Amino acid sequence: MQKDQIIRKDLKGFILTLAKSAKSMLNSFPFFVGIVILMGLFKVFIPNSVIYHIFTGNAWLDTAIGSLFGSILAGNPINSYIIANFLLKDGISLFAVTSFIVAWVTVGITQLPYEIQTLGKRFTIARNLSSFILSMFVSLITVVIVRALS
Repeated sequence: MQKDQIIRKDLKGFILTLAKSAKSMLNSFPFFVGIVILMGLFKVFIPNSVIYHIFTGNAWLDTAIGSLFGSILAGNPINSYIIANFLLKDGISLFAVTSFIVAWVTVGITQLPYEIQTLGKRFTIARNLSSFILSMFVSLITVVIVRALS
């Protein structure tokens, strides 16, 4: 009898948690749709040919520009590898491409409203700012290591 009561209590708690999660997801859905639309607009209005002409060849500047664009055009890792391949084939520096990839995955300016709503303003700003700065350092260190190993 006692085991049966524990199972019912656990089941009731599970259902309550599931209902709260579903409500949270429904409340977040409009923000998610907005983020998807914004990302689509960025991809339409900023063609790849424009990005190819922005990089200067200066390691420091290319790293900063790569991180900036990666932050704005945030996405998933699989897409970043495909884009990075095309950028490298078009002669964009490894510094720019590496910082772009790291910022693309870790920083998300287009996702700020959703992230602020979900995680809080202070945490979101601290996380994105530190991720942006670290994306540049990771890029510089990665390129130095790759060149040392080559």
